Formats: sequence, C-alpha cells, structure tokens
Amino acid sequence: MTTSSHNPAGRASAIDPGAGQIGMAAAVSIGIGGMIGAGIFSILGVVAHAAGSAMWLAFMLGGIVALLSTYSYAKLGAAFPSAGGAVHFLVKGFGDGVLAGGLNLFMWVGYIISLALYATAFGGYAATFVTTAPSPTLSKTLAVAAVVLLTLLNAFGPKLMGRWESSIVTIKVAILVLFAAVGLWFIRPGYLSPDLWPPTDSILFGAGVLFIGYEGFGLITNAAADMRNPRKLLPRALYTSVIVVMAIYLAVSLTVSGNLSDYEIERARDYALAEAAKPSLGQFGFRLIAIAALFSTASAITATLFGSANVCYMIARDGELPIGLSRTEWKDASGGLLLTAALVTAVMLVFDLSGITMMGSAAFLLIYAAVNAGHLNVLKETEAKAAIVSLSLITCLAMFAVLCVYTWRQQPAAIAALVIFAALSFAAEWLYRRWTGRKLKEKF
Repeated sequence: MTTSSHNPAGRASAIDPGAGQIGMAAAVSIGIGGMIGAGIFSILGVVAHAAGSAMWLAFMLGGIVALLSTYSYAKLGAAFPSAGGAVHFLVKGFGDGVLAGGLNLFMWVGYIISLALYATAFGGYAATFVTTAPSPTLSKTLAVAAVVLLTLLNAFGPKLMGRWESSIVTIKVAILVLFAAVGLWFIRPGYLSPDLWPPTDSILFGAGVLFIGYEGFGLITNAAADMRNPRKLLPRALYTSVIVVMAIYLAVSLTVSGNLSDYEIERARDYALAEAAKPSLGQFGFRLIAIAALFSTASAITATLFGSANVCYMIARDGELPIGLSRTEWKDASGGLLLTAALVTAVMLVFDLSGITMMGSAAFLLIYAAVNAGHLNVLKETEAKAAIVSLSLITCLAMFAVLCVYTWRQQPAAIAALVIFAALSFAAEWLYRRWTGRKLKEKF
C-alpha cells in the first residue's frame, strides 16, 4: 500500500479519488490482513466454545452475512470513493446529523475494540514462546508492546507499512494453506458428525461471535481515495478478499474440528489452531502455526490501525472530534492514531479475550446494519438493488440480536460496556455540536 494513510499534508487523495497508487494486490492485502488475524487465530477458541464441532458451519454463515454487506460496500465505495470509507457512507446515507456523527464515533470505538482483540491474541501466542505456562500479566505486557511497536510502524510512513503488510499477508496465507492441506488428510470423520453438533441457536451464536473475523473487509474502502481506479478496483478487491478468506476459514475450521475433540479444543482454547497442527505436523506444526499467529495478528493490528487512523482523521477533520486529532504530532502519526493506540491499551487491560470478541462483533454488526440502512436512502446514486441491500440489513440486525442474547448470558458486563460506549458516542456528538456549532465540511 503506497498510501498517505494519516498524514494531513498528503490528504489531497481524499479530495481527488484515484490519485494514489494502491493496486489490486495491495487492496486485497488490506482486506485479508484485517480479516484473517481475527477470524482464525484470535477467536477460534471462542467460536468453538459456542458452535462446537459445527464451527465450520458458523464460519460459513458468518461469511454469507459478510458477502451481503460486501455488495453494499462495493456499490457505496464505487459511487463515493474516499479515505473515510464507512464514515463517508453514513454521512451520505443519513446526512450531517447527530445520527451519522454518533455512528461514526461508535465505529471508531469498534476499531479500538478490534485492535484490542488482535493485540490480546498476539500477546497470548507470543507468551507461548517465553514459557509453557504464561501468566496473564506476561500476555498483556506483550500485547501492549505489540500495539506500541506497530503504532511506530504506522508513524514511520505508509510505504514501510505497505511493504510490511503485503509480505506478512503472503506468509500467513501460505502457512494456513499448508496447515489445511496437510491437516485435512488426518481428519477423523467421527468428530464432524452432525450427531455431535450443538443446538441450532448455539451455531448461530458462533456465527455472530465470529463476525468480527469478517468485518476487516470494510478497511479496503478506507483506501479507496488512494486507488488508481476505485470504481472498478474496489468491488473486485472486496469480493476477492472476502471469498478468499471464507475458503481459508472453512478449510482451517474443518481441519481443527476434524483433528481435535470438543474437549481438546476447549482445553487449548487460546491456541486451538496450533494444537490442531500436532496430529499431522507434531511440535514443529505447533510452532509453525504459533509463528503464523504472530504474523497474522500483527498484520491485523497494522491494517486496522491504518483504517482506524483514517476514520479518526476524517471524523476530526470534519468537526465531529477536536481538530487537533487530525494534525500530525510525530513523523506521520496523527493525534488520532496516538489516541487510538492509548485507548486500545486501556480496553485490553480491562476485558478478557471473550468479552472483547463479543463486544467487537456486536459493534460491527450494528455499524454494518447502519451502513446498509443509510444505503437505502441513496440507491439512485449507487444503482444498487434494494432487495440485496435490504437483505443485508436484515441479516446484520438478526445476527446482532442473536449475539446480544448470547453475550448477555455469557458476558453481561460486555453488553453493559457496549451500551455505555454507544451512549457516550451519541452523547459526545450531540454535546460537541452544541458546544462548537459545527457544520460538516464536505471535503470527500
């Protein structure tokens, strides 16, 4: 990705779509990097806890919901290419009001939760290289270190970040494909028997929990302003990244379910993927997957920092946050990037992996539903089919409702925190508008 990701001096591309140099490979890398880090390595144990041996089916259902939203994002991104992505879509769909502004702030909160998830998973896998019985303190320390180092990587410029992202995506996909190709030969068919599947509602809960593993495709739209030809390239990159990730998720989840019993998956909940490599590749496979997990979660942090920095930049530039957050503070790091990293650290220190996963998935299901709802107001401009956009809206809301029920049963504190975050987002937007008398600056 050769993009001016968060340098205000380089923001001409946000006004002149297509002026940048992002090509198909880099765009797909952003999407895959934002998805695979969460879906397989970060949340596999949480999904398995809900869906059991049918987690591959949960991954497929989650992928279908994501594909429906991909259609909406592709149409919106092609019609309204900008560095703001969904920030821009919400304003276009709902106008410049408290609703769009509050949703944009809540989306930024969603990115913060996602980053906390990826960093927490990174810390858990990294700790296995230090000791066989890592403590929570060690894992969290390594997680914080990852956020600091990768924030520095973003600060030192988009070219460096682009080379890192493209290389790391290639490595982790190659390792996962190797894992699936070998592991599928060692599957025990009995482990996949429908007789062992949990109730249908548990499978649906699993699909809802893992939605955060697919939401990363939306990050591609944040790079639309820097694409050579966003109207053609953006839809292709979106569909390609989601379909590739769905295929990888299905193959890997089948391999895990077919090689480990539900008890073994639960016992190795934080590193189930690495544990599933042992039957076919032994200890070497365990370490190989653990290394891939480090690459993958680091890649997800990098890609999401890029997208969240753009979101924060656009929100601050247009007056929904203090303008100081859009200024460059050090190197290419905006105030928004630095604030995002600080808030990510705070979330990691307060919640565990399961709680972060549930909050993140619920937040993005709500945001994607809102984008689809707003899209219905601009169908003439995007030339999208109302039936598909409506179906996407309904599936996102249905999955959100199912996930909220599950989360309330498992982690009521996470639901309470999510409600508070949402309330604060809209309250902050309303108060900031009253305080500043702001009007949106249409510079997309």
